[in-house]
Amino acid sequence: MCNPTQKQKEIILLAEQGDIEAQCNLGWMYLDGDGVSQDYAAALKWWTLAAEQGSAKARFNLGLMYRNGHGIPQDYAAAVKWTTLAADQGNAYAQCNLGWMYENGQGVPQDNKAAVKWYTLAAEQGDAKSRFNLGVMYKTGRGVTQDYAAALKWWTLAAEQGNAEACFNLGVMYYNGHGVPLDITAALKWWTLAAEQGYAKAQYNLGLMYKNGHGVPLDITAAVKWYTLAAEQGYAKAQYNLKLMYRNGYCVPLDYDPALN
Repeated sequence: MCNPTQKQKEIILLAEQGDIEAQCNLGWMYLDGDGVSQDYAAALKWWTLAAEQGSAKARFNLGLMYRNGHGIPQDYAAAVKWTTLAADQGNAYAQCNLGWMYENGQGVPQDNKAAVKWYTLAAEQGDAKSRFNLGVMYKTGRGVTQDYAAALKWWTLAAEQGNAEACFNLGVMYYNGHGVPLDITAALKWWTLAAEQGYAKAQYNLGLMYKNGHGVPLDITAAVKWYTLAAEQGYAKAQYNLKLMYRNGYCVPLDYDPALN
């Protein structure tokens, strides 16, 4: 049985009186079952009321619910409607989602230029995911002229915000000298940051570098550590390399069990 706090009771009262912020908050309460019984229909109701009063946050939330079919039938047309309204109000999360919908043709005709437009608006507001996505568009030349310098710029900004994929991609750029001078030390730095966040490909790459002493002192213990972390996530290349190391007793105890798991 749910027992709302005094503050939650006040939110409910204000929402019933038409307060937009309270309606947004009440939508979250019903979505999460926080102080009230979880009820997706009620969340939809309160966010719709707030959205109709012009709340960008509520419009964004509605767009997500309809896009993901979260407690309601999936409806891309409704998702585009509410997400566009929020994006037009400058909501960075909505702009990012709208960019993704245009990039993937979800509820709208596929349009890379429109995707770049929305990603850029969100990226300029500091949205890390949009910065990563924009980097991909510049790296691949989709919707824009291919531009490694621009990809580097946006991925660096996203990486500095902790985006693991951006960290990994920066490592690849520096490792291969794509648009930047080849720099193994920089590649190691960015892959380590991605690996420490659990990014399996970066963990595997670190394993390779330590196993071969490439850009770092040869360190089999470190290689095994990173291979193991990637392998535990199901990354096949790491699993294979780790099996070989155990099977051959390559600077690790000869042990066939890990090799066969």
